[in-house]
Amino acid sequence: MEQSEKIEDERIKRVADALGVTEEGLKKFTEETVLYYTNNFYENSNATATNIGTISNLENINHFSMEQAVKLFEELLKIEREKYNKENSKDDK
Repeated sequence: MEQSEKIEDERIKRVADALGVTEEGLKKFTEETVLYYTNNFYENSNATATNIGTISNLENINHFSMEQAVKLFEELLKIEREKYNKENSKDDK
């Protein structure tokens, strides 16, 4: 899936359902967007919130979210690779 130029809508729908996100969100997803919103949240967090804690606590929250996203995508890639290998092994027979 990660090497495909275009991903079928049905596959996007299944992945979106599994991740609990919208198809549109997956179609528009970019790493740059996630990093932008994460950084923007961090930079503006003290301007709108009070008594949240120290900056280091905010950094931990942001890193945890990024780590969670990375883990989720790694698991998704593993599942897709397994499906791909399974489909290819059927084609070889």
